[in-house]
Amino acid sequence: MSLRINDTAPDFAAETTQGPIQFHDWIGDGWAILCSHPKDFTPVCTTELGYLAGLQPEFEKRSCKILGISVDGVSNHEAWSKDIEASQGHVVGYPLIGDPELKIVKQYDMLPGDAGETSEGRTAADNATARSVFVIGPDKKIKATITYPMSTGRNFDEILRLLDSCQLTASKKVATPVNWKQGEDVIIVPAVSDEAAREAYPDGWQQPLPYIRIVPQPK
Repeated sequence: MSLRINDTAPDFAAETTQGPIQFHDWIGDGWAILCSHPKDFTPVCTTELGYLAGLQPEFEKRSCKILGISVDGVSNHEAWSKDIEASQGHVVGYPLIGDPELKIVKQYDMLPGDAGETSEGRTAADNATARSVFVIGPDKKIKATITYPMSTGRNFDEILRLLDSCQLTASKKVATPVNWKQGEDVIIVPAVSDEAAREAYPDGWQQPLPYIRIVPQPK
């Protein structure tokens, strides 16, 4: 099944390093980041999970939960978490899903349906496409996805910026321009009429083109 932005994120039951979860129930009324990895004890992913652990308080400020997934089992995740803490300096305080039967990565279109039913004997290269980040909203819909090759470490500062942008769009009906950072000007989305925009922004807006309406970032 191919997944796109605005599709409902597939629900699933899973065992994790923090016990069993039902994904949609676990998300609750907030946001979620689902971050996949091709295999435990891999070098690039070790650095990523450690850095993400250090950023966890920033995601929590934004009512966003973090969830990792690898096709290895939970017992491997627990051992890997110790390596991550020792080498990266951060305790992995978020759950890691065990997916040794490849069910969830297939649900999320990260491995093909004919990839088999076990992670046994599979190398990281066999699972190379399980390198995606999904940003999921309170409505359980996919708001954004990013997929990286195994050789390129993900930029979780950028993923945090992406979350900020998605949350602004959801709550304030604004879009963020190229290279936007927190506190910078934003763009009123085209779906908002000028009449409605005047109510929200009585001081008006900059309009360098008929279809661009620039305003300060709403609080």
